[in-house]
Amino acid sequence: MRLFDDVTLRTLERLSLWADEVRVGVMKGNRRSRRRGASIEFADYRDYTQGDDLRRLDWNVFARLERPFIKLTEEEEDLAVHLLIDTSGSMDWPAADDGENKLRYSLRLAGALGYIALSSGDLVQVTLFDGRSQSAWGPFRGRQNGWPLLQFLEAGAAARAEGGAAARQTIVGPFLRDYAQRARRPGLLFLLSDLFTPANFRDGLVALLARGYEVALLHLLSPDEAAPNLAGDLRLLDVETGDAAEVSLDSLALEEYADRLAAWQEELRRFCGPRGIHYATVTTDQPWDALIRGALRREGVVR
Repeated sequence: MRLFDDVTLRTLERLSLWADEVRVGVMKGNRRSRRRGASIEFADYRDYTQGDDLRRLDWNVFARLERPFIKLTEEEEDLAVHLLIDTSGSMDWPAADDGENKLRYSLRLAGALGYIALSSGDLVQVTLFDGRSQSAWGPFRGRQNGWPLLQFLEAGAAARAEGGAAARQTIVGPFLRDYAQRARRPGLLFLLSDLFTPANFRDGLVALLARGYEVALLHLLSPDEAAPNLAGDLRLLDVETGDAAEVSLDSLALEEYADRLAAWQEELRRFCGPRGIHYATVTTDQPWDALIRGALRREGVVR
């Protein structure tokens, strides 16, 4: 699948990602400057990353240390952007050829956010994860890495489709704790998931905060998960575990389901709000670009 056309890419290039607060010294203030390198005053060095302008390499340091470093000026502020995409079995719903498929939607949304960041010169790292494997791209920066990013996401979608849902349970919490422990460049982190996980994931979010990440949690559901159009005696099958449950659905049962879903999402808002975690709910019948222009702009992470 091709995630975007050329017109959409040009639109994304006019946007940027913003972090209110990154807790481990890679940002100088509450907002990033859009003036990259406007000052001639030297500020610091950082490691060279694929996509950096070689004209900014300090060749004297390279000659002494045999390691490439980029010079930063006073007006330069550097943001690392992390995109974590849940690719477990429950995300591959509804059928892969359906336009409301959660996995396809999340990959397109991640592609848009990553392309925005690369076009702004930010450092981007992407990880696809499920209960049995992970695959990563980056960290890279620079607009020239936009197409490699989209190709990585497209290949990831194809690989998940070929692999099927078996044994692909969501284990969000342990994955987030491990990711936090391996942190080298904390920054603005987006987690895209339906959060259908048997274990507590909140401690994983807390671990990310403790390591200096600013977290945006994008909670994805399909329309039939948000408002099931079902009735009668049914046998429901868990796509990740294979477990089955016999249920009888009538109007009262569906009302209780809606109440419990709303309570779950409200509990997540109450958890995220005081901790500075950006929380947005979305159903996949909502256009992905409307989410970027709407909820993410209101949360202040897209401008």
